[in-house]
Amino acid sequence: MYTLHIGNKNYSSWSVRPWVLLTELGIPFHERLHVFGPNFTAKTEGISPTGKVPCLQDGDRTIWDSLAIAEYVAEKRPGVWPKDDTARAWARSAAAEMHSSFGMLREVCSMFCGLRIQLHSFDPVKSDLARLVGLWDDGFRRFGGPFLAGKSFGAVDAFFCPVAFRVQTYGLPLPAPSMAYVERLLALDSMKKWYDAALKEPWRDDPHETGIPQWGRIVRDLRAAATATA
Repeated sequence: MYTLHIGNKNYSSWSVRPWVLLTELGIPFHERLHVFGPNFTAKTEGISPTGKVPCLQDGDRTIWDSLAIAEYVAEKRPGVWPKDDTARAWARSAAAEMHSSFGMLREVCSMFCGLRIQLHSFDPVKSDLARLVGLWDDGFRRFGGPFLAGKSFGAVDAFFCPVAFRVQTYGLPLPAPSMAYVERLLALDSMKKWYDAALKEPWRDDPHETGIPQWGRIVRDLRAAATATA
């Protein structure tokens, strides 16, 4: 059985992708959660060659990086990518774009599952949001929805699951079709499980927390009380 190494569910946008993908497709795995903090890299040395998560272990094989994990699992399990060649090519391109682009959205809107944050301004992320909406609309138009590459949830949708949490946290303005897609992702059983677990986490990581005032202010904190600091 796979072992998937992840970071805090409140923060780790990279970890949620393979976790939701494996969970939603019913692929068994053991979860190992590593708490962010000063000793994080030391804890993951010997597991991930980069010292980062997510990282998948399959016997004596180690697969790091969320996109590589998706591709590795796809070699062994159908449903990760669409069967149709055209849909599969589009899905891979869209997932790779999410993987390497949308820099301002990542910087301004770090993932905090358990917070509600009011941004000082949406201006820094307007360009990224416009591209996001255009990309999603293109997928819906080409493949008919309700997911980005057709009727079934797959890796391309998993790569946008962190965006769904960001939309919820920051109240990002999206047109109705895009917001419906966000709500569709948030309603997945896997996303609900991740979110519920995130709210119960007691850990706080200063590098994540201290960056909030630059871009916005916390208006609601739904997380369990902080009883430990990593």
